[in-house]
Amino acid sequence: MELIQVDQEKCIRCGFCADVCPTNVINMEGDGPRATNQSCIACGHCVAVCPEAALDNVKAPLAKQLFLEKSPILDADTAARFLRARRSIRRYKQDAVPREKIVQLLDIARMAPTGGNSQGVIYHVVDNLETLHEITAATVNWMEMQVQNASPMASYFAGTVDRYRNVGEDVILRDAPCLIVATTAKTLLPLGRDNSHFALTYAELYAPAIELGTCWAGFFEICASTAYQPLMDILSLPENMTVTGGLMVGYPKYTYKRLVDRNPLQVIWH
Repeated sequence: MELIQVDQEKCIRCGFCADVCPTNVINMEGDGPRATNQSCIACGHCVAVCPEAALDNVKAPLAKQLFLEKSPILDADTAARFLRARRSIRRYKQDAVPREKIVQLLDIARMAPTGGNSQGVIYHVVDNLETLHEITAATVNWMEMQVQNASPMASYFAGTVDRYRNVGEDVILRDAPCLIVATTAKTLLPLGRDNSHFALTYAELYAPAIELGTCWAGFFEICASTAYQPLMDILSLPENMTVTGGLMVGYPKYTYKRLVDRNPLQVIWH
């Protein structure tokens, strides 16, 4: 089957499809657009940009693309306030998050851009409290080993280990009722790690819209990146897969009343 099909009665030979194709798969010829090779990455730009719905692509079918009358763009002030209002949530209500909400969250995350449209992110969701506690304990054990071995991160880990051992505070997963673990095939690295971070960022930004709060599980991710065996045993990943990100999820315990601030902007023009 041809990669693209063109309805000749609808096609107005505008050439938009060829112009937006990122891999130059489409050329404009006398009778309209034609696919000159099969290096299509299934981004769907050609189908989406066609003003007459005259083009179809077997890798990005027209039937699966939702018609958009007008792009829903927030005004600048609303967008700025929304982005500045995002907070890393480290205190959660202990209410369980319904699985349908996690699916709703991840269904948006999968829409994030990925390198060459490679996608390839598979999510493991942990909402069993006992398993979450095991993940925290394993991560702290690994951190304690780094402290004992005077690794470069020892000084950074020492206080966290002490707080867990002596105060009993979960500073790894913050008692979040849910952990989203992003994974990708080892053969997709390092691209797969960026893809995962793009996707989890989408999840972070969408979460407040469905009353959820999130926080990057950085200590967990660092530990997982070393393939620490006790942690790998808990996660039980397929041999060909690796952890590329972690995101705590739950209902925020508190509401913040002020917008976040950061260091002054630094820009160097060339």
